[in-house]
Amino acid sequence: MKVLLINHFPLQGSGSGIYTLNIAQELIKEGHKVFVIDIDRERDNSDYSFQRRTIMCDETKNKNPDLKFNFPCFTTHPRSLNTFYNISDEQVEEYIHTFIKVTKEVIADFKPDIIHAQHLWITPYAALKSGVPYVVTVHGTDLMGFKKDQRYHKYALKGANNAAKIITISRQVHNDTLELYKLSEEKLKLNPNGFDDDMFRPKNINRKELFNQFGLNIIPKKLVSFVGKFTDFKGIDILIKAARKVTDEIPEVVFALAGDGQLMTEIKQLTAELKLNNVYFLGHQTQKDVASLYSAADVSVVPSRIEPFGLVAIEALGCGTPVVATNAGGLPDFVNDKVGQLIEMEDVNALANAIIEELKNNTKLTKGKYAREYAVENYSWKKTLQNVIEIYKEAIVNLT
Repeated sequence: MKVLLINHFPLQGSGSGIYTLNIAQELIKEGHKVFVIDIDRERDNSDYSFQRRTIMCDETKNKNPDLKFNFPCFTTHPRSLNTFYNISDEQVEEYIHTFIKVTKEVIADFKPDIIHAQHLWITPYAALKSGVPYVVTVHGTDLMGFKKDQRYHKYALKGANNAAKIITISRQVHNDTLELYKLSEEKLKLNPNGFDDDMFRPKNINRKELFNQFGLNIIPKKLVSFVGKFTDFKGIDILIKAARKVTDEIPEVVFALAGDGQLMTEIKQLTAELKLNNVYFLGHQTQKDVASLYSAADVSVVPSRIEPFGLVAIEALGCGTPVVATNAGGLPDFVNDKVGQLIEMEDVNALANAIIEELKNNTKLTKGKYAREYAVENYSWKKTLQNVIEIYKEAIVNLT
């Protein structure tokens, strides 16, 4: 089978980017041919095992780019603070025209059997214009965008209504998609995200060496990790406030935050106001280094206000690390007291108390092994991909 994957974002730095990369790599392992269309402002010279066409953008960074402006996001990305909502009508048209043009060019050469578009946004519309059968995965941030900017509605709705199948990644995303897009239940298929269980696995990590690698001369006795974009819906401000209470109770604790985004300055200011000198900002890190951070941590925290799925939580569990997460979006689908704790959103005290309990009881020893087994059994890419392949086959049969 020849599969064309299209995404609005680079293959690194976003949940849908990692999803696209993992599907592409797993399809290659299964013997399928894969082509990926993504977008970036910088050249990614990684040695991927599949063909790829990157829509280059931002004329301040590149000569003769496909798009003159930096790629827009639903929230933020390590390489772009631009959003779909602040670009002009002319830029919206340029963006849509570029995706349609590049998609048609790739199809003419690659001749895919199926297109797998990411987000109910512009890529399904580009797929529709190509005439090739296509399916779409909803990632959740696209639903936020649909609520926020009506300029994209006609494109998103046409892309949704003409898709062979729409994949949703959590019960929350599934229900919201039905409501927002007025689709039939038969059109949707709930298939949770998978994680790379080879990359994200328990490892013996020397904390001193790990933090030296991050440029820090520290050896944490107790370590709490956070991985994610520095944007409002991730709830990082709640974590920093909770860190004050945790630190008062467990002075030797260290908080390591990996990620970047528009709220970085604000979060650093809040950290200073609370007189916290045990919170370290690591910036955007590679998947390999994130996996090492998870393995080194005693507990990982996902304090989101909204979380369509919560891949970072699954990845942490895959590394044998308990997770404290909010009762938001897709997180309740898989976080429970056997692998961590669920707390209410916006509750600083509940978050602090859950972290303290996990640390004091050293639950990494008691919950960690089961967390790994649980993640692999239910959320490995092998399981996720087999469901996706069946969806591809059904789409090809029904629409050809």
